[in-house]
Amino acid sequence: MSDITNLSLQEIIKKIKSKDISSVELTNLYIKNIEKSKKLNTFITTTFEQAIDKAKEFDKKPDFKKILPGIPLAVKDLFCTSQVKTTAGSNILNNFVPTYESTVTKNLWDNGAFLLGKLNCDEFAMGSSNETSYFGNVINPVGDKLVPGGSSGGSSSALAANLTPATIGTDTGGSIRQPASFTGTVGLKPTYGLCSRWGIVAFASSLDQAGPMTKTVSDCSIMLEAMSGFDEKDSTSIN
Repeated sequence: MSDITNLSLQEIIKKIKSKDISSVELTNLYIKNIEKSKKLNTFITTTFEQAIDKAKEFDKKPDFKKILPGIPLAVKDLFCTSQVKTTAGSNILNNFVPTYESTVTKNLWDNGAFLLGKLNCDEFAMGSSNETSYFGNVINPVGDKLVPGGSSGGSSSALAANLTPATIGTDTGGSIRQPASFTGTVGLKPTYGLCSRWGIVAFASSLDQAGPMTKTVSDCSIMLEAMSGFDEKDSTSIN
């Protein structure tokens, strides 16, 4: 069963739908991987108890019409998550707990996914190696002396180490695409306006875009479908 975390998101969704594995079993596998990989320093905050509760809810009343049915996801700590600490990799926001949810993460939860935790990133997304985070460097699982890229380095490292089946990052001038290239994964910066910027800690609003980070191109399309959409709260959102 532990080999399931090596699979693509698309393959995992098939196993959930065929009931080869439950959401609780899947979530526990990722939690086990995360606890074994603390040396990578990918997570700033974990939400394991909340994730298990959400997985139990799904298993009791599964909805296989959702795009991401019962899928646990970790996300870059630049996305505001309601009642869960959001730091942007900084000491300034070390105790910031939003009372609202970013539109992109809300879209993911509405489509059946739930939160495993928040991933390390360069402070306020300013960096290309994940060495500027207040919470310390992230290690690339490809090699102990390699950086995972940035600013979405925690996302790329967690994905490559099978700590999350897919993830999301933000890209201003390469902060999704470059870390994906450093870890042998797939990162996409979508067309500007396709994914809402509302609830994302801004770096350069005229350039920032949320995007998927996955193991395969097909997985990227699944994540993008789940996270994108028009948002009245973002004046640059495409209708």
